[in-house]
Amino acid sequence: MIRPRRLAPEALAFLAGLHFLAFYNIPLWRRLGEIATAGSHGGLATQAAFAVMVLAIFTLVLVLASFRWVLKPTLVVLCMASSVVAYFMLQYGVLIDKGMLLNVAETDVREVRDLLSPQLFLTVLLLGVLPSWLILKVPLAHRPLRRELLGKAAAILASLGVLVLVALGDYQGLSSLLRNHHELRMMVVPSNYLAAMVSFAKDRLAAPARPIAVLGADARRAAAWAGHRRKSLTVLVVGESARAENFGVLGYGRDTTPRLAAEDGLIAYGNVTSCGTETAVSLPCMFSNMTRAGYDANRARQQEGLLDVIQRAGLRVTWRDNQSGCKGTCDRVAFESVRDARVPAYCGEGECHDEILLDGLQDYIDHLQDDAVLVLHQMGSHGPDYYKRYPKALARFGPVCASDALNACSRESIVNAYDNTIAYTDRVLGTLIDRLRANQDKLDVAMVYVSDHGESLGEYRLYLHGTPYMLAPPQQTHVAMLAWFSPSYAQDFGLDLQCLKRSRQAAYSHDNYFHSILGLLQIETAVRDPKLDMFAACRRGGGIGPGDA
Repeated sequence: MIRPRRLAPEALAFLAGLHFLAFYNIPLWRRLGEIATAGSHGGLATQAAFAVMVLAIFTLVLVLASFRWVLKPTLVVLCMASSVVAYFMLQYGVLIDKGMLLNVAETDVREVRDLLSPQLFLTVLLLGVLPSWLILKVPLAHRPLRRELLGKAAAILASLGVLVLVALGDYQGLSSLLRNHHELRMMVVPSNYLAAMVSFAKDRLAAPARPIAVLGADARRAAAWAGHRRKSLTVLVVGESARAENFGVLGYGRDTTPRLAAEDGLIAYGNVTSCGTETAVSLPCMFSNMTRAGYDANRARQQEGLLDVIQRAGLRVTWRDNQSGCKGTCDRVAFESVRDARVPAYCGEGECHDEILLDGLQDYIDHLQDDAVLVLHQMGSHGPDYYKRYPKALARFGPVCASDALNACSRESIVNAYDNTIAYTDRVLGTLIDRLRANQDKLDVAMVYVSDHGESLGEYRLYLHGTPYMLAPPQQTHVAMLAWFSPSYAQDFGLDLQCLKRSRQAAYSHDNYFHSILGLLQIETAVRDPKLDMFAACRRGGGIGPGDA
């Protein structure tokens, strides 16, 4: 029987590095090829230098871990994790950074289930399980400690020598490539997700548990409330993955929003950008008093937000959720999840469609005793299973991609499925507005809709969302925002509706949300910045002025 040759641990470290480079970094090499084709800082010699540099770094780091009882377990874990990361990078074009890791940490079991596919299991089997089995089977030639350390020192020096030679040989090309293409560092597997894990852990450890800081302790209703003739209901709808580009009412060539287009008094804002490219960032950001530029996730977790301030001013606040929760923004107000409701008209096949959010709304209105704010959090256009987000009987466009393997579908079928989700949101919002209008004789009623972030549907080989903001295409940051106010609401809350319609193309963002909703509700507090109130310029006498703080 022929016994396999024993490998020095340093040799296994080198071969493992070569394996990582070749099999887990296909999106990286594809991107380098695109850069070279565009003639932008990435010729063939620079690509080769980049590959050698990455291999030398991989080898160097793995040699440091090439001790008995350490190297093989480390390589097995890296192979398994890298196979999963490589799949999602190949499948959806995602980049891996701290934000993406936060998105993963905030994902619930149901969302994970939607991402599972035969392709994922096959990728893990071929790129995770099989290499791990080979690593565990290969015999290693461990030596006495002195010789072991000398061998590792030689391998480390060799790796450093290669790095120096590569840097000297093509310094200008490499420095230009890395300086102009920051996305590359988020594409190198496994260093991208390891760096993201370290950054994520540092953030969490740097934020010790402490009491939630009070925000807007001075919050009170403005004097104008004394002139209100009836109770009010303001419905804030939080959309999911709804990019402005595909809303017919915002100029899309396909009529995805016929009901909204027919709604008298609807105001469609065409130039609104999000705070983040994933729910875990955008939702806490838009409900905080921080702007995107100054947003700090730890601070957001440790202080109250918009809903706390509204509740402190004496309004009844309720969050109704058909998603994976509110990411901390509704922790201190009434919360109701309808995601697992058993209402046959809206629920089936493991999930409830967004019309479930309107179930029982009339009864809620009939028993309303206080001025209230109702937040409806949609499942909306959450991918990749767009075809599950709407009842099949209501599909308007086809054929559709009925798979979570988006790169295996035609772009036309992906867009059709996504447009069906927007058409269904049109139905939900249209039904909501009609229900509110039917009650405007007894309540002041209003609706404000805004999506948390957008979505990529294959543009630039990107799918879904979560691309780092500085690199994200407009499809992930340009979001839909809509508003509707009953005439009595506009009168009692001092809104000039014609003025609002004229300002609908002005540039707004999630930065405006906190301050605009407080201004809309005529809540006075020092934490409201009038300059960020998008309704302020269209507020008639009887509202709150710029000096309300």
